[in-house]
Amino acid sequence: MAMMKRQSLVRFDAALCETIIDAPKPQGHEVLVRVERCGLCHSDLHLQDGYMDLGNGKRLDTTRGMALPFTLGHEIAGVVDEVGPDAPKDIVGRKKAVFPWIGCGQCRDCVAGDENLCARNRFLGVSIDGGFATHVLVPDAKYLLDYDPLSVNMAATLMCSGITAYGALKRLVDRPRQRNLLLIGLGGVGMMGLAFAQAMFKQKVSVADLSPAARETALANGAAVAYDPSEADIARRIIKENDGGFDAVVDFAGNEKSMNFAVSTVARGGKIVVSGLMGGNFNLPIVQWIYKRMTIEGFMVGTLAEAKELMALARSGRIKPTPMREEPMGDAQKWMEQLRAGKVVGRVMFKN
Repeated sequence: MAMMKRQSLVRFDAALCETIIDAPKPQGHEVLVRVERCGLCHSDLHLQDGYMDLGNGKRLDTTRGMALPFTLGHEIAGVVDEVGPDAPKDIVGRKKAVFPWIGCGQCRDCVAGDENLCARNRFLGVSIDGGFATHVLVPDAKYLLDYDPLSVNMAATLMCSGITAYGALKRLVDRPRQRNLLLIGLGGVGMMGLAFAQAMFKQKVSVADLSPAARETALANGAAVAYDPSEADIARRIIKENDGGFDAVVDFAGNEKSMNFAVSTVARGGKIVVSGLMGGNFNLPIVQWIYKRMTIEGFMVGTLAEAKELMALARSGRIKPTPMREEPMGDAQKWMEQLRAGKVVGRVMFKN
């Protein structure tokens, strides 16, 4: 039997450890995928901590239902090694990206196609073991997507940072006012959002980030303007330069400061989509909300149908490559620390 090597979470708020077990035998519709790449996401840090910050000293416990040792990682692409007796046999040996946002399959959200909203979900690397390993067990072959001619790195990262950025931007398509667009937060998801926005919208794309390196990278990858949110009177300057502000804003950071910046720069009648999970608490005076006639929508990840839309868009060649770097899977903990320290621009892709 093949052996499976994992970078395991053996204790919350502690470093990952390497564990080795027998590779699982797929049953029923299950598929065993040999992992070639798995991306590092900021949400992996929250899961390692065991909580998310709700602000005001409150925390959301993320440990419920997670049996240790646990394998993080949800941006997965690899090769099908083995299938269960009820899965199609012709996919063995084929390269696939793995859609990780898998629901129970029975609740009203799953029946409606919104498995990403399922309260009894089986999200890979979040609720069940993920891709920081040599293999991952996928519940059904329907969650595997062809990705040629894309690179394996691009295919993997489309499944989280990609579908998050795409879904957030999709919430801004077909709005009556489409003068301008601002993206806040230029981590892996934000950089992916910059690439997608240039394919999905006609207007120029502006960005904002505290990091000079991130702003420079964004400008080199097609951003029209890059703002520093910490600059004195920056909101007033933005309102003046953009004729009242931005009609559309996506906050890929999702903390109190980024949301305050979004509200201060959105135009009257504009919309803010929030998809970052850095946490904290956000307060907005009701009078200001109404006076600006703004819309604020929360968004995390997309559906399987949206993942297929995104994959088709990427395979068409309309998406520019985003900054990525390959690192050994065995160095997962090292790069989690680098990401936590804010020293990563773009996406880190772990390679077996």
